Amino acid sequence: MIVEIENLKKSFKDVNAVDGLTFRVKEGELFSFLGVNGAGKSTTIHHKRNFKQRQR
Repeated sequence: MIVEIENLKKSFKDVNAVDGLTFRVKEGELFSFLGVNGAGKSTTIHHKRNFKQRQR
């Protein structure tokens, strides 16, 4: 697995930016992250990046 996120939840006060997101990207797969403004795309990527940096 290159990327694996399971049941990601993130909120800002009363706004659920991401609510139960799960996905996996395997080696060799092409991946695209699409959605309307405010759908939580950037929040998800920032969370994954920050989590990985803390593990180092």
